[in-house]
Amino acid sequence: MGHLKFKIIARDKHTKARTGLLELKHGIIKTPEFMPVATKASVKALTFDDLIKLDTQVLICNTYHLMLNPGAELIEKYGGLHGFMHWDKPILTDSGGFQVFSLGFGIENGTNKLFFSEDKLNLRKKGQSKVKITDDGVYFKVDDGKQYFLTPEKSIEIQEKLGADMILAFDECTCPTNTKEYTAESMERTHSWALRCMNAHKTDQALVGIIQGGEWQDLREKSARYIASLDFDGYAIGGSLGNTKDKMNQIIDWVINQLPEEKPRHLLGIGVVEDIFEGVERGIDLFDCVTPTRQARFGYVYVRPPLGNKNNKYNYKLTSVEYAGEFMPLDSNCTCNVCAKWSRDYIKHLYKSSELLAYNLISYHNLHFFLQLMREIRNSIENSTFLQLKKEWEL
Repeated sequence: MGHLKFKIIARDKHTKARTGLLELKHGIIKTPEFMPVATKASVKALTFDDLIKLDTQVLICNTYHLMLNPGAELIEKYGGLHGFMHWDKPILTDSGGFQVFSLGFGIENGTNKLFFSEDKLNLRKKGQSKVKITDDGVYFKVDDGKQYFLTPEKSIEIQEKLGADMILAFDECTCPTNTKEYTAESMERTHSWALRCMNAHKTDQALVGIIQGGEWQDLREKSARYIASLDFDGYAIGGSLGNTKDKMNQIIDWVINQLPEEKPRHLLGIGVVEDIFEGVERGIDLFDCVTPTRQARFGYVYVRPPLGNKNNKYNYKLTSVEYAGEFMPLDSNCTCNVCAKWSRDYIKHLYKSSELLAYNLISYHNLHFFLQLMREIRNSIENSTFLQLKKEWEL
């Protein structure tokens, strides 16, 4: 369909982990890779020079937010997001489906798509849904009261104006509180929308189909088989992933077994260390999450073993007294520019003083943590030491 080539370079001897080269219009991505989220055409608190220094390969932007402000028409005048952002590496855009879910079931039930959220920052207050879902599309209201109608065709039209290298089909994201009956109905709607997205797609952008089905094996396998039968350039696993880590890993297994080997796989919205390891082990190629920069804004610093471990979720709260220390970097085992230059005490001072530089420095460090982890994972797969690396991270 679109401008995409995917070549598998190496496979781990003991798992389904693989490395690959994903060639898109604006460059080649070494996989597996973690994609920083540039929600509104920027990665919060970081400059594009920062992203280049971090050797960021690819960004993912948010269709829903950019549709509302500044609008796809304005971005199109700049030649799309690449010209608007002045970023010449690959970009993905999501379809807007998850944001619609957030306005609907997310608000109504006070939850996100996962019950086992890694932190309380993701919990939502219950409220009245601002969404009405129909087979034709989705009606939703924003804070100013204005109503919009988003359809598969409209989502594709907007994403084509945004001009990302890879775009996602419009889907309905399910909630952990949805019944199996509703999840099945929603899944069929997503399948119908997938076809409509394919028919509406006119550019050379790579188009990715999204697999739904909630936590039920028969639905997940049915959805994976159907989406895989269509001529998408890649596949993404979306929707509710159950209420335990084991369930999420089981869902990935169900889906992967139905997908062709030669196309890339994206686990949507997942960015926790153990989830990345488990996903890679099962054959996932791409991850995205706001975790590095969102946690930074709340003062959480990611750290490698031995300071970081599964029990502390590989991070600590910068303002915690127990982590104060003279001349210590954020993480003694980190090789990023921030840890090479500035002390933990200095950055803690900035954060407590509400100095904006604190958000930049912590975000830089946190994003380095994840991108360096992915580099080490790729090397371990190519050296057949993936499980050894996983064990070193106490997983």
